[in-house]
Amino acid sequence: QTRGRTPAKAAPPKTAAPAPATDKRTPKQLVDELLDADRAFSAASAQTTVVPGLSAMFADDVIMPTPDGAFAKGKAAVIDALSANPDNTTGAVSWAPIRGGLSGDGQHGFTFGYMTLKKADGSPVLMKYMTYWVKSAAGWRAVAYKRARRPDGKVSTAMMPPSLPQQLVAPKAITPAVKQSLVAAEKGFSDLAQKVGLAAAFEKLGLPDAVNFGGGANAKYVVGPRAIAKLVGANQPATGGSTLSWSCETPIVASSGDLGVSIGFIRQNTGGGAPTPFFTIWRKVNKVWK
Repeated sequence: QTRGRTPAKAAPPKTAAPAPATDKRTPKQLVDELLDADRAFSAASAQTTVVPGLSAMFADDVIMPTPDGAFAKGKAAVIDALSANPDNTTGAVSWAPIRGGLSGDGQHGFTFGYMTLKKADGSPVLMKYMTYWVKSAAGWRAVAYKRARRPDGKVSTAMMPPSLPQQLVAPKAITPAVKQSLVAAEKGFSDLAQKVGLAAAFEKLGLPDAVNFGGGANAKYVVGPRAIAKLVGANQPATGGSTLSWSCETPIVASSGDLGVSIGFIRQNTGGGAPTPFFTIWRKVNKVWK
């Protein structure tokens, strides 16, 4: 796109309708459908500018952390937040997922991977992204979205093994108790960190294939609870509890109760500094949130 040119409106890619309870596809086939939807949105986005390219995949109630340390809530607010950056109104963006995950009811999922924003002058901005999706009558749509810059460096676009449910179940109504279980898990995570330290809490609760964004110094995602613990514990006390605490303010959980995203703020225990928004995807394995 050149400056001053009216951007084309991205047409939402055609995605499948929610799978009925009698759907005989495997979890792998269903997560592949989600990955295909993510790739289709990327292909359409590459033909227009960033704001319409990304907003085509957003649900009406999408939530996104913003550069000022808050959350934009709702599609209109997210579009406004994106539009505040000139690169998003004149540049184009495309991305490629490297992993997908699926809930047991087949209605929730996540993808993450690497993204490149090409400015109007052709220069690239390297990024990472993570998206939490819910399937509706319109197909897969993003209900929580996060992206961040990454430094230059070699990364692999090879697919990681998918995060799949232990079994598929029929979708049902999402109860308050299902959401509250994730809120409680997040609180328990923070409470544990106060006792054993931030690094130890991450290592204890992380699944073997846990992934962290990695912060601004890491071109790649950080994979595995031990590597993540080393990353998050770098500026923490060598002994004692964490200097940080946090809580979930917005839980989004599948009706199967085995996949969800917890959205809230991290705060300094001393009260200093502004809260930092966080976005954590959880998987329940053997009745325990991880």
